Amino acid sequence: MGLYGTSRAERLLQRLLVPLFALSGSVVVAGFFFPELVGSVVTGAGWLVVSLLFFGSGLSYLAVLPTPEAREPDRFDPSALLRVRRVGFGEPVRSFLSRQDPVVFGVPIAVFGLFFLSQLLAPETTVAAVETLRWVVLSDLGPLFVVTTLVSVCFCLWLLVGPWGEIRLGGPDAEPTYTYPVYFTMFFTAGIAAGIVVWGPAEALFHYDQPPPMTGVEPRSEGAIATALVYALFHWGFSAWSAYVVVGVPIAYYVYERGAPLRVSSILTPFLGVENLDSGWCRLVDLLAVLATIGGIATSVALVSGQFLSGIDHQWAVDVDTFGSLLFVSGLIAIVVVSAQSGVHRGIRRIADVTIVLFALFALVLVAVGPRSFVAERGVEAVGGYAVGFVPMSLALGEAWTAEWTVWNWAWWFSWAPFAGLFLAALSRGRRIRTVVFTGFVATAAATMAWFLLMGATALEVQHSGRADVLGAIEAAGGSEAVAGFPVFEALALGDLLTFLFLALVLVFMVSSADTSTLVVSVLATRRERAPTTGAIVFWGAFQGAVALSVVLTGSAEVLQAAAVLTGGPFALVAMFALVGVIGSFRRDERGHRSLIGKLRSAVRDRGSEE
Repeated sequence: MGLYGTSRAERLLQRLLVPLFALSGSVVVAGFFFPELVGSVVTGAGWLVVSLLFFGSGLSYLAVLPTPEAREPDRFDPSALLRVRRVGFGEPVRSFLSRQDPVVFGVPIAVFGLFFLSQLLAPETTVAAVETLRWVVLSDLGPLFVVTTLVSVCFCLWLLVGPWGEIRLGGPDAEPTYTYPVYFTMFFTAGIAAGIVVWGPAEALFHYDQPPPMTGVEPRSEGAIATALVYALFHWGFSAWSAYVVVGVPIAYYVYERGAPLRVSSILTPFLGVENLDSGWCRLVDLLAVLATIGGIATSVALVSGQFLSGIDHQWAVDVDTFGSLLFVSGLIAIVVVSAQSGVHRGIRRIADVTIVLFALFALVLVAVGPRSFVAERGVEAVGGYAVGFVPMSLALGEAWTAEWTVWNWAWWFSWAPFAGLFLAALSRGRRIRTVVFTGFVATAAATMAWFLLMGATALEVQHSGRADVLGAIEAAGGSEAVAGFPVFEALALGDLLTFLFLALVLVFMVSSADTSTLVVSVLATRRERAPTTGAIVFWGAFQGAVALSVVLTGSAEVLQAAAVLTGGPFALVAMFALVGVIGSFRRDERGHRSLIGKLRSAVRDRGSEE
């Protein structure tokens, strides 16, 4: 039952993982940097197996290490529901099922089962139906996403400077559970997933090759470079991250200030009251959150496998077939389950720390060997263009390009908002709302945009200067963004090191999101006020893995991704209702707080009187 101790199985894993990590690590490092030492000892798909053993054993060892802390969490702290209740794996099935919400637990299983059954029996009909619905969402609901996203940005800005930012979640005496670096690291790595790695070198290249038609810029021209970086910043910057904040802040406020349960549906508190949060509407919201989370994570796992396997192929000329993809997904999910069942304080936090360290290390190496002057010059230009063009880009509608790129991005971010918003709320007890918004809206967006400037500008310089034909490599791979980074690294010094770090980032970013999503889904599917058990964690981790494996087997990654994005429409509507509700609650119940501007004025006035 202890949160901080380890089970017998975990102690056994600790003893097995160290030698496995050392042995596989020596082979991988030799294969990357000293291939002549390895020779033909490891060939073909063996490199995939050894790579998975290396990364998996290292991350799993971190997850199962005990923590020195011995204090159990306060049972009345709602965020304690994110901690795993230790129950043996022999827990009876009947007891396990009795702890699950029958609707939120059962419906997702049925929905995904029917989806893959239809994909097997009538693939063309299924694809056509999903594609029709997708286009309806992107075209007909385009104004909803555009307006909601812009309103979300304005709401975040107001919370940063307005009086409501002073509200401390949990009361004036509440203390944060985590230090600020840990708080930022866990939310950033959970909310962005491996998309930041996959699209970092790719998105700007796509816009460089096919600029937005409304800009009138010639493809692959000097002007296309600036336009490409501006739109990459726009799609991954403040607007994107605001979707998480407008869901997370209302949840956090009603959980810590009104006693609502740690559920996505708690954003309905001002309309239903805390006592009615077990209604059908609330179950529907939580159910959509589970469907969106599982669909989004499973799709990401399947797509990320393509990038990791492309890296293996690039490094060792290994053409991995479907079996290799299944092997990768299975290995990744095993790491996710081990991490998620260990809880927030162990595996999730530690792997997030590893992720941010690798993220910073990769960026430093790329700065050292990349085209620094080009990145700096183009980066400043892109930031200026982003600031000047933010409002026009935010209001753009009517173009097919806008629907396929901008609206699609907003829909994807809103489909992830329930999971990311709930996790942000769970981490935020003891924080002022201004700090929550600064972290979830400013700091995360700044880190993301810095990455896209560095990676995007480097890829553009390599392509535009002719040092490598990255777009040609993408075209040869069927238009897949997964291969974009590897020709770039090959054109730079220390290319092997960059490729190694890049593949490590792909894996750890995906694990950081998937282990958190597994925990969040387990919380939502468990009955109110009860923490998920180890059995629930293992079940939902395995279920997400089963969905990802089905995606690989049926080749339905893009279809499931489109289906998951469909949930972005309902959650954009829910976000608008949440804003109306929480603003009403703030106006009614949170008077007497001082705005940031008011504080600055007082400080200036006091300093003037002293002089």
